[in-house]
Amino acid sequence: VPAGGAGPAQVPPSLAELESDILRRVRALLRELDGHHPSCQSDRGMLRWTLHKRIDQNPRTSGVLARILVKELERAERGDLRHYIIPLLHTLMYTLIQAPCIPDELCARVYDFCKRLLTLPKPFCTIGLDYASRLQVERTAPGTLYQRMVISEQSLRSAPFPFQERIFIFADPELLPEAICKALATDTEAAQVSQSPRGCMSCVVTHALQAALGDTCDIHGLRARLQALPPGDVEHWFQQVVAAVEGAGSEGGSGRGQHTARLERIYHGLLGSLPAGNAPQEGLQGTPLPNPNISFHLWTEDEQLWKELVLFLRPLSQSCEPEGLGQELEPVEMPDMLAGCGCCGQSRFSVLSTDSGIERDLPAQEEPCAPCAAAAERSRLHRKGGIKKKPSPLDSVAFLQAGSAVPGGKPPGKMPSRAGMPPEPAAPLRRLHTARVVLLGDDRILGRLAQAFHSLRKREARRVFLTPRLDLQFYHIPVVPGQAQPSAAADHAGPEELCEVARYLGRADPWYESNINTLCHMIPKLATMPSSPSRALVTDLFLTDVIAYYARMGTQPVCFQVHSVKVLFQDPAQDPAEDVFLTELLTQVQESPSHRELSTTKRKSTLDGPGMDLTVTYRRVVLSDRHKELALSLRSTGLLMKAIPAEEAEDLGCLSVTITEIIRTSNLAGRSFSAVANRFRTRNIKIRSPEQRPFTVRLDKDGRRTYRDVIGLEVSPCLEPSYCLQKTRTTKFSPQETEDVGLVKYLPKSLLLPINTFAGVIP
Repeated sequence: VPAGGAGPAQVPPSLAELESDILRRVRALLRELDGHHPSCQSDRGMLRWTLHKRIDQNPRTSGVLARILVKELERAERGDLRHYIIPLLHTLMYTLIQAPCIPDELCARVYDFCKRLLTLPKPFCTIGLDYASRLQVERTAPGTLYQRMVISEQSLRSAPFPFQERIFIFADPELLPEAICKALATDTEAAQVSQSPRGCMSCVVTHALQAALGDTCDIHGLRARLQALPPGDVEHWFQQVVAAVEGAGSEGGSGRGQHTARLERIYHGLLGSLPAGNAPQEGLQGTPLPNPNISFHLWTEDEQLWKELVLFLRPLSQSCEPEGLGQELEPVEMPDMLAGCGCCGQSRFSVLSTDSGIERDLPAQEEPCAPCAAAAERSRLHRKGGIKKKPSPLDSVAFLQAGSAVPGGKPPGKMPSRAGMPPEPAAPLRRLHTARVVLLGDDRILGRLAQAFHSLRKREARRVFLTPRLDLQFYHIPVVPGQAQPSAAADHAGPEELCEVARYLGRADPWYESNINTLCHMIPKLATMPSSPSRALVTDLFLTDVIAYYARMGTQPVCFQVHSVKVLFQDPAQDPAEDVFLTELLTQVQESPSHRELSTTKRKSTLDGPGMDLTVTYRRVVLSDRHKELALSLRSTGLLMKAIPAEEAEDLGCLSVTITEIIRTSNLAGRSFSAVANRFRTRNIKIRSPEQRPFTVRLDKDGRRTYRDVIGLEVSPCLEPSYCLQKTRTTKFSPQETEDVGLVKYLPKSLLLPINTFAGVIP
C-alpha cells in the first residue's frame, strides 16, 4: 500500500501477460481473414484499429507487437498461408512507422523476409520490393519513414524532402443523406483543427531523436523545451533534424553510428547542458502520428475534381490571377525574358497577339526606363526570312510520356537571355505532389468518377499540366445509407447490387474486405449518432484513422476498364451522344407518348409479344481469344451489360451481356410468350431498333444519367485520349499505315481507372 493510504497501486501487466494478450488479438485478426467473423458484429473491421491503438496507449507494446507479427509472418511463410502475408506485413510496417524505437536486429529480420518475397509472383514481389527499399533507409537512419510521412502529409517546407500529399474525400450530396455529409465534414474538420504546423514539426524532432538515441532520450524535457521555444526556433531545429536524417539516408554508407552521433549533437544543442545519459529512465514514450491533411468536398460540379487538383498544385495565394481557374494554365513556366522588367518590378502577363507579324506595323512603345533600355536592345528578337515548318509527331514527347504514365518529361528549354546564346535545358519535372482521392458512396459515384477521369485525360491530352507534376491515386470506401435518396436512387438495385465494385475488391483483397467493406453500414450509423462526447471519441479515433490507414498503406491498384457508349437518337436532327460508364448499362423499352403510337404498340405486342425488335451485332469472346463476329435479330424487353465480373477469374475487360429474349410459341390454345435470358461475353457490341421504336439507356445505375428516345447504341472499350490523339497524328503523316507503328505502340491503348487496395488482386 503506498504512503498516504491512497489505496493499492495499479500494477502494470507483466511481459508474459502483454505478449499473450497481443498474440490473442493477432490470431483473432487472422481468423477474420479466414472468414470466421467475431461473435460481435460491431467488432468487424476494428481488430486492426484496436491493435494499433495499443501502441498509442502504451508505446512499450510496439516492440512486442512487432516481434509477434514477425513470428506470424515466418509461420505463414513456412505453412504457405499466402493470404496472411500481406495483411500481416502491412500491420507490421504500420507498427514500425509509429514505434518510438525498434532494434536493428528486428528490422533486419523484416528486411530479409521482404527480400524473400521477391521470388513470389505479384503482388507479393511488388510489395516486398517496396518495403525492402524503405527498411533499408530506415535501418541507416531510424525515424526516416515517420519523418517523410509527416512532412509530405502536412506539406511542411523542407528542401531535402520537398514532397506534399493531400487526401481529398468526395461525396455526392444527391446520393448520400444530408446528415451523413454534414457529419463527415464536421469530423474531418475537427481532425485538422487539433494540430498545427508547429506541433507537427515538434513531433518530427521528438520522434527522430528518440528513434536514434533510444530510452536515453529525455522525452519530457525535449517536449517542454520545444513548447517553450518560439515558432521560428522550432522550425530551425526541425530543419536541422530533417537535414541530418535525409543526409544519412542518401549517403547510405556512412553507417548508423555516425547518424546517431549527428543527432546526439542536435539533441545537446536543443536541450543545452542536460546530457543524454542523465535522462530519467521512464522507458520509451510514444510520439503520436498526426492526422493527414484531409479535405471533404461535396461533388456538385462536373469540373470540380480537376479544379481541386489544380488548386492543390497552384494555390490561389501563389497565383498571379485569382480567376485563373477559368483559363487554360500554362504547361511550363514562362521564359525569363518575357517575364517582365526585373529591375523595375513590373510583371508582364501572357496576352493574345493581334499584330500582323511585321515590325513596321507594331505600335509605338513607351520609352523604357534607362536601366532597361540597354538590356532590351541586347535581347531584342529580330525576325528573319524563313519558311513555315509543319509540326512533327515527335514534337509531343512530353505528351507521350504523360500518356504512358511516366513521371514526366522535360519541358521546352528556356529562351536565351541574350541573342546568339544556346538555350539552357530545363530540369525534368518531378512529381512532388500526391493527391489521394477517396470516393465515398456506391457504384454511382464511381461512374461519375469515370466520367471525370475521362474528361481529365482528354484535357491532359490537349495540353499537359497535371500529369507530369501530380501523382493521382484513387480510393473507394463503400457507403450505403439506410434509405437512398429518391431523386438519384436506382429503382431496380438493392444495397448489395449498388456496391459491386467494392464486393469485387473485397473478393480480390481480403484485407480490403476486412478493413474497408465493413464501413459500408458503419459510417451511416456513426454519422447519425447523437452528438455526445462518446460519439466524438468514436468517430475521431476510428473513422479518421481508418481513412488515413487506407490512404497510407493502400498502394496497389486494381485497374477497371472504362467503356465508351455512342447513343443514337430517334430524332435525325439530334446529334449522337457519347458517354462512358464503369459498372453497367441498362436498356428498357420506352413507353410511347402519343396515343397513336401507343395503340400501334399494343396491337403489335398482341401479335408478336411484349418488347421490341432488336438487331444485335457483337464480337464474341472465346477461350482462344479469337474474335468471332456474330449478328442476331430478336425481340426483347431490354438488356443489361455488366462490366464488373461476378467471379475473380473473369476478365475485367469484358462485358457480360444479358438480353431478355421473348420467344413466341403457337399451340392449340393459341399464342404464348416466354422470356428467356440470352447471355454472352463481348467487348464490342452494336444494337439497333429496325422499327425505330425508342428505348431508354441508363448508365452506372444512376437515374440522372438516363438517355431517352434512343434507337441505337454502340459500346466498346474506351480508348486512352492520348493514344487517340497520337494515332491521329501518325495516320495524318503516314496514311498507309493501319497498325500501330513508332511510339504509338508503346502508349497505353485502353483507358483504365485504377482504384487502390492493400494488395491488388491476389492470385
